[in-house]
Amino acid sequence: MKQPTLTIDDIRASRAFVITRLDAARALGVDPRTITASIEGGTIPSVKLGRRVVIPREAFLRAFDQESIR
Repeated sequence: MKQPTLTIDDIRASRAFVITRLDAARALGVDPRTITASIEGGTIPSVKLGRRVVIPREAFLRAFDQESIR
């Protein structure tokens, strides 16, 4: 079953402080393993909360949101 599409606009509109690797992958249109590799490589900022790894929403938007670049 295909996962619903999540967009950068959806993430921008969210009030959450963090997003998941799956959210980031859906918004960027890549495989979640690509997000994991980017986190491990330091390209995407992340925070470890217990056993979970999450991505700060604002940092993600600064890195990937074209609206914030303009």
